[in-house]
Amino acid sequence: MAARRWPLARTVLTAANGTTGAGLLLALVTRTRIRRGRDGVLIAEGWRLPMPPAACFTVGSVVITRRSAEWLLHDDRAALLAHESRHAGQYAVLGPLFWPAYWVACGWSYAATGSWGCRNWFERQAGLTDGGYPEDVPLRPWLRRARRRRSRRGA
Repeated sequence: MAARRWPLARTVLTAANGTTGAGLLLALVTRTRIRRGRDGVLIAEGWRLPMPPAACFTVGSVVITRRSAEWLLHDDRAALLAHESRHAGQYAVLGPLFWPAYWVACGWSYAATGSWGCRNWFERQAGLTDGGYPEDVPLRPWLRRARRRRSRRGA
């Protein structure tokens, strides 16, 4: 029962904290078409700007995609839509604080591995493979060395 209430709660929270409004404004300004998705998520289809390079990204309860809504709603992409819906849940909890927190997590992930997503806490919680991110990018050499020095001191 509670699992069925979460999409409604997420929708209400992202509307109240303004993040869905920001997603709708972004969709309006960039002339993407808004379609209803599943479980209270809206889909803005036809994103044409070069950034971000991903096929989809989420702002509030709005999933913005370069492709069509039908493409994203197809059963073959259920995991991707679930990943983006989990990001909507993160927006519900953090509101506008999601943006700086997410970019700090991206910066850490990139500094640690060269991948924006694989060490990003938000992407990990949303499901790396569901979002198309690699899971096992090795740490950069400087971080591996620091970890080895730290473990030697602790041993």
